Amino acid sequence: MGAACERVVAVVVAFDRRELLVRVLQALAAQTRPLDCVVVLDNASSDGSAEAARRAAADLAVPVDVVALPRNTGGAGGFAAGLARAITEHAADWVWLMDDDTVPTPTALEQLLAARDAHPGEVAVLASRVVWHDGREHPMNTPRRRPLARAAARAGAASAGAVPVRSASFVSLLVDAEAVRADGLPVADYFIWNDDFEFTTRLLRARTGLHCPASVVVHETRVFGGTDVDPGPRFYFEVRNKVWLFTRSGGLAPWEKALYGGSTLLRWARTLAGSSQPRVLLAGLRRGLADGLRRRPRPTSQVLEGLGAVSAAVVAVEAGAGR
Repeated sequence: MGAACERVVAVVVAFDRRELLVRVLQALAAQTRPLDCVVVLDNASSDGSAEAARRAAADLAVPVDVVALPRNTGGAGGFAAGLARAITEHAADWVWLMDDDTVPTPTALEQLLAARDAHPGEVAVLASRVVWHDGREHPMNTPRRRPLARAAARAGAASAGAVPVRSASFVSLLVDAEAVRADGLPVADYFIWNDDFEFTTRLLRARTGLHCPASVVVHETRVFGGTDVDPGPRFYFEVRNKVWLFTRSGGLAPWEKALYGGSTLLRWARTLAGSSQPRVLLAGLRRGLADGLRRRPRPTSQVLEGLGAVSAAVVAVEAGAGR
């Protein structure tokens, strides 16, 4: 679809970061390529995030659709619900995904679309360069380059000022709605962690994804660090979801599962070695392995049922997925 008539909708998943959420909305309204709509998916925040977003929207030059869920569905459920809402209710051709602590610079969206348009082939996913507030590249959100990418793929990406990638995070991810309709939404049962890894590897199994350094967003995390920072009890989700990803998802080829599985084991070892509460992590490891092997993730439409129009939108999008 041509740039003149395509609709780009941003989805922001929010949970208890009211002030940051307002900053994100202001940054989205200041994009040099104006958005057609912003969907705020509030995960049952307790700090008035939804109300703050509605108040802020009155002063912004972009329509804002605030959806307040009655229960916390995690990042995975929030992005699945937000994507479905953007596609079904707002006729999005492209959906720009981010957390409520992701502050895009004014040209972030323009640069993503410019890279897509400059690429010689079809592109399904584009990821921004993610920095911390001091300008350093954020190690938590580094896209995985496509291993064994052919010379033609590397040259095509380079012509657009980009790099071919195999996966990327939900911190500023531009996604083709048609790819989502074909391959489905994020798996809501992941709740947190690795949902973006699974989702993007699934969409990019046979499609092109680009990392675009000219598109910059600031990830306003409290601390600067990577994914092997001591996670405490939430290590359970890292382990269970990685087991699901490597055994239940069709996103990775067998050789890729071996490659990424090996790097995962090394990262787990580093995390355990550097933890101040190794017993907590070991308990999460045992429980995550057991739960990941014992059952598969529930369908996203089942996890997100009972949410009214949001549930209906999820069912509508998932109905066409060919997974």
